This record gives sequence, C-alpha cells and structure tokens, in this order.
Amino acid sequence: MLKLKVISSTTRPGRKGPIIAKWISAVAAANPAFEVELLDLGDIHLPLMDEPFHPRLKKYEHEHTRKWSTLIDEADAFIFVTAEYNACFPAPLKNALDYLYTEWTNKPAGIVSYGGISGGTRATQLLKPVLTAFKMMPLPEGVVISMFDRFINDQEEFIADEMLNKSAGFMLMELEKWGNALKPLR
Repeated sequence: MLKLKVISSTTRPGRKGPIIAKWISAVAAANPAFEVELLDLGDIHLPLMDEPFHPRLKKYEHEHTRKWSTLIDEADAFIFVTAEYNACFPAPLKNALDYLYTEWTNKPAGIVSYGGISGGTRATQLLKPVLTAFKMMPLPEGVVISMFDRFINDQEEFIADEMLNKSAGFMLMELEKWGNALKPLR
C-alpha cells in the first residue's frame, strides 16, 4: 500500500476545505492501493516559517517542524485540497511546503481545487511550479470543484456528483501509478 497524505490547506474560521478534504480522503480510503491520512493545516498550526537553517539541511530546531517532517517524510503520495484566494493558493499551504524540502521529493501530488466559477484552477496552476521545485510530480489529473458550496449539504457533508467522483477516480489511478514508479527513487 502507498501512504497517501491528504492536506487541507485553509486555516481561516468558517473554512470549507476540511469538508472537501474529508470527502476525498474517504474516496481514496476506499481504494485498496492507499493507506490514507488527512492532515489539516488548521489543526497543525505551523507558525510562519521560523527555522534558522535551510530545510534541505534537515537541521530542525523546533518540535513542530520535526513532527511535520515525520508526517511528510513517511508519505508516498499527496493530495492537496486547496481553495483559491485572490487567484492563488492559500498562504498556509506555501508556508507548510517551505518548512521542508527532501521530505517532499520524488513523490506525486494530486490537487483538488475549489472556488467560485473557476473552481480554483488559477490556484492549481500556481501551485504546480512550486511543487516541481520540490522535485514532486504534480499530476495533470485533478479534481476541480466550481461553485463548491452547492455540493455541501445542511449537515456540512460534501456530496459529489458523478463527474467529481470520476475525476477523483482518475486522479487516484494516476497517483497509484506515479507513487509506485517514484518509490524506488527515494
């Protein structure tokens, strides 16, 4: 099995990212190829980058960084669940990425984006070059959720339609392929 980490990127009060992250985590957990863990940056509470040494050195001085390093290092693949804030992905996600370096390398990444009419596509397009700078493989396949709030019911559950479920399935197939292909490089 591949260890898949689903990372919910928003931290502000009233956020809906965890609802979407819970949905994609459940879809992934139903696939026998993955052992899934949901990581919510709103619960992890990483401060603004506070390590004195470059992350490639792995000379972490703070316990929060060592914990974050362990969580990310053990992963074989990722799904980033990202909102689109002002045509970009949220700052807490960039901060969480920048804390580490080698822990991210040679691992595939799927992206589930959500927003208004664009469904977070601008955030996705800006996130992909950042991921490649970490030597990650951002997948072309992803899940784009336009007007996302229409899929959230009164019980705060995400109810995907057929197209979103198909998109999730295609992304997971590719994550499995790339996760297995890149594993020997680590």
